[in-house]
Amino acid sequence: MENQYTIRKMRKEDIDEVYQIECQSFSAPWTKESLHYELDQNLFAKYIVVEHEKQVIGYCGLWVIMDDAQITNIAVHPNFRGKRIGEALLRFAMQLSREMKAQRLSLEVRVSNHIAQSLYKKVGFEPGGIRKNYYTDNQEDALVMWVNLV
Repeated sequence: MENQYTIRKMRKEDIDEVYQIECQSFSAPWTKESLHYELDQNLFAKYIVVEHEKQVIGYCGLWVIMDDAQITNIAVHPNFRGKRIGEALLRFAMQLSREMKAQRLSLEVRVSNHIAQSLYKKVGFEPGGIRKNYYTDNQEDALVMWVNLV
């Protein structure tokens, strides 16, 4: 899979494909309107996509505010999971955060999502706390994870 994909800045024309991946990946997906807002109006938001043969197969959203960055969402199309694309996206997001002078990067992950937690730990994230009843679809807790970027 290496060298067969490109990571680039997300564009408006990517929203339909990103939304499809969002719906296939999450029980409470973001809306297309939310994605448009992130690209058009949120000055803190940075979104990247992974493209393979002119198809968006993954994406990651970041908010960078002063020296803190947060991953808002990250997902890979189900047909492309297990190929280290999520790891590549995550590493790219970490580098982008560093370039924007962020010192820390955080994210929330479902306490039951051990596969994602394992990936985050692999690239240096550590558990930092619990957000009780964080997820609106089933009130599952979120594990907050952090990585220092400096």
